[in-house]
Amino acid sequence: MPELRIEPAGLSVPAPRDRTLLEAARAAGVRLASSCRNGTCRTCMCRMRSGQIRYTLDWPGLLAEEQLDGWILPCVAVPLSDVVIEATVVADSGDLQNPV
Repeated sequence: MPELRIEPAGLSVPAPRDRTLLEAARAAGVRLASSCRNGTCRTCMCRMRSGQIRYTLDWPGLLAEEQLDGWILPCVAVPLSDVVIEATVVADSGDLQNPV
């Protein structure tokens, strides 16, 4: 099973190939910024430093230039390999003591 690493927090969580990166993070108790969960609002937009993904839809809400610069939308991105992203971890009801 692939692994999702979230930097700069240094967190690693299992990332099943049948879940989006956002769902994998939440299943492990890590809350990333998100809103629409369908690839349009861009709230979850973050940079992928390494790995491979595929999108669950044909037209995620990113410009081609943004995709080339490594930006992804974890709410509609499914891992094809281990993935490292730079994303903000959001405190949720005290679950996470040190939001990044």
